[in-house]
Amino acid sequence: MTLLQPHPDRLLPSDPGRRDIARRLYAEVADAPIYSPHGHVDARLLLDDQPFGDPATLLITPDHYVLRLLHAAGVPLDDLGLGRDGAAPTAAGREVWRRLAEHWDLFLGTPVRFWFESELHDVFGLTEHPSAANADVLYDQLVDALAQDAFRPRALFDRFGIEVLATTDDPADDLSAHHALRADPAFTGRVLPTFRADRYMDPSEATWADALQRLAGAADVDTTTYAGLLAALRARRAAFVAAGGTATDTGVPDAGSTPLDAADAERIHAQALRSTLGAADAVAYRRNMLFRLAEMSAQDGLVMQLHPGVIRSHHAPTLAAFGPDTGHDLPDAGAFTRPLTPILDAFGTNPTFRLVLFTVDETTFSREIAPLAGFYPSVYAGAPWWFLDTPAAIWRYRQAVTDSAGFTKTSGFIDDTRAYCSIPARHDMSRRLDAAYLASLVATHQVSEDDALGVARRLVDDIPRATFRLG
Repeated sequence: MTLLQPHPDRLLPSDPGRRDIARRLYAEVADAPIYSPHGHVDARLLLDDQPFGDPATLLITPDHYVLRLLHAAGVPLDDLGLGRDGAAPTAAGREVWRRLAEHWDLFLGTPVRFWFESELHDVFGLTEHPSAANADVLYDQLVDALAQDAFRPRALFDRFGIEVLATTDDPADDLSAHHALRADPAFTGRVLPTFRADRYMDPSEATWADALQRLAGAADVDTTTYAGLLAALRARRAAFVAAGGTATDTGVPDAGSTPLDAADAERIHAQALRSTLGAADAVAYRRNMLFRLAEMSAQDGLVMQLHPGVIRSHHAPTLAAFGPDTGHDLPDAGAFTRPLTPILDAFGTNPTFRLVLFTVDETTFSREIAPLAGFYPSVYAGAPWWFLDTPAAIWRYRQAVTDSAGFTKTSGFIDDTRAYCSIPARHDMSRRLDAAYLASLVATHQVSEDDALGVARRLVDDIPRATFRLG
């Protein structure tokens, strides 16, 4: 039996002098409220506030970090709670948990291990590392905990100290869960919708025409024309603002943003609906739509989050069997400075426009994102995200962006997670690493400890609030 006891100084410097400084900085923010302005937890989870029935569906199946590495070790996705070909999953929750426990050492040195250790110990009170020998015992402990009222979603929301939680929502969503939460006097948290219009940008996608129909119904606007699509998106953005939304989120293959004139865009739109679209026109339309979404943000003030450069669903057989978001999205090379020139020429100094840039290609942090944030008032350097939200990469991010952009032109940490119970562990990791980085600046006499304390507080509070216009 190996005891599960996360070290109080984990991720802090090994040098005693720097560690003492980092301890003081971390202590200042360890229990600060959590602002989570970019995430994927469903608002209905908090509206319904039902007990979590199965530890595996809470901790394992929704977390693509966990799925992908277990799959890489030879564990079939069928064994991890995913259903094949649209069918219900065949693996019971206990069996899924056993697969994780049997492969626990697979995660050594990864952020997943850090998150899980914090989660299992701090949230659920487990005192042993999972293993094949104790898998059933630990599973039963988790089941017993989840049956308690203290582990319902709203109780955990309060326990985690979440001040703001942003969801990710299709423009055609009716946002009924958000409206119901806002009207519920028993719930005092803030859960904000985020406008995600990716599926309306690429007319070569097989689902594009059907998505247009759904959007038309939600906005009560005819979307069979390009002008109609833009009008429908504007109408739904206004609906998101009315529901408390402050931001949009956009994921595209590249950051190209060259606008089209209206006649060309209408021609391509019509060709796509007739299924006579050429590949080059589809790319041109998508890049034009990125410009138009930026234009809308410059008008209505919704913060635009942009993350290009992800190769979605890389393994076609897995996509066919299990669908998207099943662990095989992969990073691609990124670029921002040249591709975003049209947007930044038009809106880069517009005080209403705000653009937060995320990347899966960390070479762009120092080469492109930080210099852009260091000149354009509208541009902010998004936190390390997806594949880069690791201890080493977060440290490299601070080194890469601080020279050009400082701290105030960064986004604050984002957890980008569907795994609800990992939220505090992910934010704790970031706070420890920022304390360690700031301690290195204090120890080398680049900033005073008082200034470092101020920055540490701002990184978890007014920086994310200001960046995402959270009030």
